[in-house]
Amino acid sequence: MNMICRSSNTTKFGLCLFLLTTSFMSARTSDTINTSQILSDNRNDTLMSSTGALALGFYSPGNSKNRYVGIWYNDIKDKTVVWVANRDYPLTDRSGVLRVIEPGRLLLLNNATNATIWSANISSTVHAPLARLLDSGNLVVVDENDESNIIWQSFDYPTDTFLPGMKLGKNFVSGHQVYLSSAKSNDDPATGGFTYQIDPSGYPQSVIKDGASVRCKSGPWNGVRFSGSHNLVKNIIFTFGLVINKDQVYYHYTLLNDSVYMRFKLSESGEGQRWLWSYQTQNWLLYHTIPTDNCDIYSVCGAYGVCNTKTSPYCTCLNKLEPNDPRGWGADDFSIGCGRRTPLNCQEGDGFLKYSGVKLPDTEHSWSNASMSLEECKIACSKNCSCTAYASLNISNGESGCLLWFGELANMREISPGQDIYIRMAKSELELGSRKREILIVTLSVVIVTVLLGLSLKLLYSLKSDHQLQERNYVTGGPRRNYHRHQSREDMDLPMLDLSSIIKATDHFSINNKLGEGGFGPV
Repeated sequence: MNMICRSSNTTKFGLCLFLLTTSFMSARTSDTINTSQILSDNRNDTLMSSTGALALGFYSPGNSKNRYVGIWYNDIKDKTVVWVANRDYPLTDRSGVLRVIEPGRLLLLNNATNATIWSANISSTVHAPLARLLDSGNLVVVDENDESNIIWQSFDYPTDTFLPGMKLGKNFVSGHQVYLSSAKSNDDPATGGFTYQIDPSGYPQSVIKDGASVRCKSGPWNGVRFSGSHNLVKNIIFTFGLVINKDQVYYHYTLLNDSVYMRFKLSESGEGQRWLWSYQTQNWLLYHTIPTDNCDIYSVCGAYGVCNTKTSPYCTCLNKLEPNDPRGWGADDFSIGCGRRTPLNCQEGDGFLKYSGVKLPDTEHSWSNASMSLEECKIACSKNCSCTAYASLNISNGESGCLLWFGELANMREISPGQDIYIRMAKSELELGSRKREILIVTLSVVIVTVLLGLSLKLLYSLKSDHQLQERNYVTGGPRRNYHRHQSREDMDLPMLDLSSIIKATDHFSINNKLGEGGFGPV
């Protein structure tokens, strides 16, 4: 083509223009653009992933007239945008063009002024850069001669949507952190006030922030799920996990069926929403949300308070602890939390009290060891007077590892299935509990013995009465008849003889045995 363009022949010049135009317009049906191609808003150009599932192009959100470069699901009628390149730098007209230039820069330009509106943050250089839209929704810039060499990808710079295959977390080597930030509104995709990220401080957990303040924390990863994410369970739609090593920590999820569409979006109001596309209803179905209820709000019950939506009030103090301000607690102000009735005394030897079925506390100030046993974990916490609690780190295959807390414990709730945590308590509190248990056991023992003794005496009396009655019946020659129950005590003491005994005694009423004779005949 270069040789044709060098010719001054009019026919050949026309052919040159045709080839150049064809080259620039090929992006409309391709999944790539290279240095000789552009994506033009004025021409309604789009990139299409290889299967046609996702598209990249220019669009205007809601009622806005501003223009943005975004990625959306191509076969869903109502445009669902999952990534925006220039969210904070909109174009006001259709003059935008997207192009790739050497040594590997992805640029959004105002074609009328040639001003750069947005550019990808690329540090590497290649001589033949190529931008490709993958079926995952990831826009990558690669070396055309070695596409395994990814020098930039949109998955490292998400906007408000967490897609399957994306890694949400932090690279400790580069320092780069991948997180979501909400949009301002449906009409304005600019960066809003909420963020969703994996907090690597202490032991990793997911967190939603409103500016600098924490809105909710999931609890630490326990090998199965985040401790407080009771809705995040093994299912037939997707798998999920957290990868932790010396170089990075990241949370990810993978669809088990490529035909399924799922996305996690941080809404404008700061709510984490997992959506699932229904082919039957042609709508997005809300799979679950974060926060789920009041108990998901960060530290809603304060330090050492535990939340339960099924109780009233929903905040209570952990066993052996009491409200720091009983009057405020009674007025439903739980933020001040709870405290120990007896201060800790590490030198005299504190103990630990087990609490079950709970979401583990905030791990911002914690320490972990994956190889320790629970007993070793207890010893480690006992030896450190600053340690306030310990628990198993991983419950995916029994219990393993060690997680220690330092400072006050906050952000707990009763949950099913929950975990066990062992909280440091004053020795006297544990001994008081032991004494109370001993008193209870003794009291119950006395009551049981008394009841059994009473039942035994009653049974013995009943057996003795039956025996005496049998003896009396034997002496009188048989059982009394019912009508004798109404006789006087004197009558009841007279002996009773049956007819056969009388006949035998009187020799069949012989006249020789006559006792006397009255008006009614001989007796």
